[in-house]
Amino acid sequence: MSRILFALFVVVPIIEIAIFVALGGLIGFWWTMGGIVFTAILGSFLLRQQGMSVLFSIQNKLNAGGFPAQEIVDGVMLAIAGALLLTPGFFTDAVGFSLFVPMVRQTLFQELRKRAKVVSATSYQSYRQDPRGDDYTRRDEDGVIDLDEDHWREDRN
Repeated sequence: MSRILFALFVVVPIIEIAIFVALGGLIGFWWTMGGIVFTAILGSFLLRQQGMSVLFSIQNKLNAGGFPAQEIVDGVMLAIAGALLLTPGFFTDAVGFSLFVPMVRQTLFQELRKRAKVVSATSYQSYRQDPRGDDYTRRDEDGVIDLDEDHWREDRN
């Protein structure tokens, strides 16, 4: 983890500065600044377009009764891509634009899936018939009985 943080806070800015200096010397300061603004505008357009597409995909998957794992990860990756594109720099822009490519996102998802452990929690609830009538009360696994509002009263002593 410390290597990742080192890379994020030390190596990436050094790479960005080197690219700024090299590109500024090659094409000029104003063209370099224009390129940064252009990539931010293009990135925000792509983020809006693909973000809406992922949102519709999530809704369709949920309506079909499935769990949209791939789509949720796509949404997170697109959010990261948007943050990288709004960060000034060409290296972060290259990484951000690569996250807009669906095959890159799918490959990253498959790698994350191999390394992640998915744990699901379920709840078991049972119902029993009230011996005094036809009412059913819910009883959880741990013996807690969930009463409706009209089945309990507050004793004031």
